[in-house]
Amino acid sequence: MNLLKDNIKHLKVKLASKSPRRQELLGKIIDDFEIVSKEIEEVYPENLEISSVASYLANLKAKSYKYEAQKNELYITADTVVVFNNEVLGKPNSKKDGVNMLKKLSGNTHHVYTGLSLLLNEEISSFYDVTKVTFYKLKKEEINYYLDFYRPMDKAGSYGIQDWMGYVGIKSIEGDFFNVMGLPLHKLYREIEKIISKKNE
Repeated sequence: MNLLKDNIKHLKVKLASKSPRRQELLGKIIDDFEIVSKEIEEVYPENLEISSVASYLANLKAKSYKYEAQKNELYITADTVVVFNNEVLGKPNSKKDGVNMLKKLSGNTHHVYTGLSLLLNEEISSFYDVTKVTFYKLKKEEINYYLDFYRPMDKAGSYGIQDWMGYVGIKSIEGDFFNVMGLPLHKLYREIEKIISKKNE
C-alpha cells in the first residue's frame, strides 16, 4: 500500500528534472508521475545567502511552469548545491575542474543543500534540507580514477554519494542521505502531505 498515492490520486504529478537519481528516488514514494524539463538559466543574486541558493533556484524553476500548469497538477522542482568554505561548488566543467573540487573536499567537511519547490494551483511552496558530509583524505590516484571511470560531470561537487566515491571516500554524514543524492525524501513526503491537507481544509 502506498499511503501518499491514496492522498494524491486526484493530482497529476510532474517532476521537473532530467536527473535519473531524482526520478528513481521519487518513484520510492510516488508510483505515477511524469517527467518534464526545460532549460532555465541558473543565476542567483550575488548577495544571496549561501544557504538560500538551492531554494532560490528551485523556486525559479517552479515559477517557469506557473502559467502552463493546469488545475490539480503538482510540479516538483529541485536544485542541489555543494557548499565548502562559503563557496558554491556546482557541476564540473572539465576534468581539471573536477580535480580541483575533489581536492577541496578531500579531508574536509562540506554541506549539501537541496532546495525544493512544489507548485500546485498557482501556489508555490518552497523548502530545503541540508546534510553535512565529511570526506576522508583522498589520494591523487583515487581522484583521477574516480573522474576517469565514473565521470561525475552532471553532479554538484563532482561526486555522487551513491557510487564509488560514496563507498570509499566518505567518512561520515549528518542528515538525510537522499538529500545528497538530490531529493530529500523525508521532507518531501511530509511537505506534499502538508499542502494536500491544506488544500482539503
